[in-house]
Amino acid sequence: MPHESRLQRSLRTLVEQRRTAALAVSAIDGNAGSAPLISMVPFAWCAQFGCIVLHVSALAVHTRAMERHPAVSLLFSAPETAGDGVHALERVSLQGVASTLPTESVLGEGIRTAYLARFPEAGFMTELPDFRFVCITPESGRHIAGFGSARDVTGNDFVAAMNFRPE
Repeated sequence: MPHESRLQRSLRTLVEQRRTAALAVSAIDGNAGSAPLISMVPFAWCAQFGCIVLHVSALAVHTRAMERHPAVSLLFSAPETAGDGVHALERVSLQGVASTLPTESVLGEGIRTAYLARFPEAGFMTELPDFRFVCITPESGRHIAGFGSARDVTGNDFVAAMNFRPE
């Protein structure tokens, strides 16, 4: 039987329990002094292709920014609890590469299926001409499991944690 470490389970549970993440992208103009852009985005995990799936409008600034500069970051955070300290709040920041995919492909159908499994109410949006799916391939990250419990994770670590299923 495969073994899942406490930290691997903690990471997977954190991400699975969130429906949105903070997405950070480079500013469109590309000037060195330009500030990054941050948006809240709904996401799904596509186990088949090991990527985070976003469904975004071509009209959104963050979509144009990802197309121009595909290096992105996502932040997943546990919710704050009234009365608890925030310094031990579990979170993971993930760096990855964004790819816009053609809908009429095996990959495009796979990520569409994963997204609609999580957000079936978004079915009508997948028919809108300005919306597209973006696949974020994890490269590296930093997982804070609590106060004094921080570690680096590779893209492979993240995929393994997300795809772990006990037999």
